[in-house]
Amino acid sequence: MDFDLTEEQRLLKDSVDRLVADSYGDFEKRKHHQDNAQGYSPALWSQYAELGLLGLPFTEEQGGFGGGPVETMIVMEALGRGLALEPYLASVVLGGGFLRLGGSDAQREALIPALVEGSATLAFAQIERQSRNDLHDVATTARRTEAGWVLDGAKSLVLHGDSATHLIVSARTAGARRDRDGISLFVVPADAPGVSRRGYATQDGLRAAEILFEGTTLPAEALLGAEGQGLALMERVVDIALAALCAEAVGAMEALHELTLDYLKQRKQFGTTIGSFQAVQHRAADMLVALEQARSMAMYAAMMAENPDPAVRRPAIAAAKALVNRSAELVGKEAIQLHGGIAMTMEYKAGHYFKRLTMLIGQFGETDQHVRLVAEAGGLPSAA
Repeated sequence: MDFDLTEEQRLLKDSVDRLVADSYGDFEKRKHHQDNAQGYSPALWSQYAELGLLGLPFTEEQGGFGGGPVETMIVMEALGRGLALEPYLASVVLGGGFLRLGGSDAQREALIPALVEGSATLAFAQIERQSRNDLHDVATTARRTEAGWVLDGAKSLVLHGDSATHLIVSARTAGARRDRDGISLFVVPADAPGVSRRGYATQDGLRAAEILFEGTTLPAEALLGAEGQGLALMERVVDIALAALCAEAVGAMEALHELTLDYLKQRKQFGTTIGSFQAVQHRAADMLVALEQARSMAMYAAMMAENPDPAVRRPAIAAAKALVNRSAELVGKEAIQLHGGIAMTMEYKAGHYFKRLTMLIGQFGETDQHVRLVAEAGGLPSAA
């Protein structure tokens, strides 16, 4: 595989790196962005739109710029380095992925232009209190009526769900709660009657919401994709999101490693910098090895994310997420221990990187779950 970036990809990387550095280089700016009602800066979101980042994954025919998973990787890695707050994963990668791969022509025409210009944002409402990380565990129901559909149920931990203009909601149209068949997807305006949201801050500084659907009436055209066949689409879009999360984790690990090295070169103990002690150097080297392993697997995940064959794509993405999770855990814990008490203060970046990495480790499946998926597939297929 060729991991070298093209000239266009290098230009994209330079542009995104500059934007994130200007917007988040000073840690006080992040705190300022958090004070907005949405939990992020609407002005900065508009800059994303002006740079074309919000239209990156969409084809030119869909009003986008024809980027792919590698371009998404470049953006997500930069966002990870900056601890960015904007809903790029929720709105562009997840929400946009559902529109790209499963949306009808009418749904795409109605939402993609607004998403690209930044006036609309999407959130994926899938997790339920009993479901943990099982995409097929869905108790929310959608009942067909003469006018369309009636939605009832509750969703938890909807990333950026409190500020999204539209929700992509999984609901059961047939079968029992844990059946793999009978799950459908719907595009739901967040201000629709019967939808109530309770937003809150997550431990890493982002926003999420608990969302309740009580007799929410939807038109027939709200159905996204084929009725009862939503699980395969969810798995495909979530795999794309997992590749993006791997890239974000690499960006956060890289920044945390640099922050730790800088601290080791300045902090003095016993009359010398602590970075001069061989045992400390070994631990910093272990962090670097873990980071580079994660970077390689994030690139691999980006290469495999759009593979339409789930037998090839799913174990490849799971293997990448499992290794990135382990690297993130090692880098995060070592950084906190090498910093000492200062790492746990709210004023210092290190603890915030650790919190974000901890959230990334658990998102869409813990390490053991992904290892089990690879094992059940018999390892990585030769076609990968």
